[in-house]
Amino acid sequence: MKAMKLPKELQPLLGLAESAKEETLVFTEKKRPVAALVSLRKVDRESLALSTNPEFLKIIETARKEVRAGRTISLKALRRKFKRTVSNKSTERAKKPRRLS
Repeated sequence: MKAMKLPKELQPLLGLAESAKEETLVFTEKKRPVAALVSLRKVDRESLALSTNPEFLKIIETARKEVRAGRTISLKALRRKFKRTVSNKSTERAKKPRRLS
């Protein structure tokens, strides 16, 4: 992602983005989309960075394909798979406050 200051000639586009609220404005040429304008006023930097990161987008698409193909696991099965047993001694030890000398 590259950032740059908006040139004065394009300042009116800010008004368009603001008036569109959360909608995306799509610019077309010969009825084909060529660019989009989205207001980022309520978007945090992390969300913006993730939404433009090709690796992250690939992970999301792979996950969507797996869901469409039915390759999922229930939360109950996941909990059963990763259930860890902890002995009472280690639990009690963790709860007791340490004495300072």
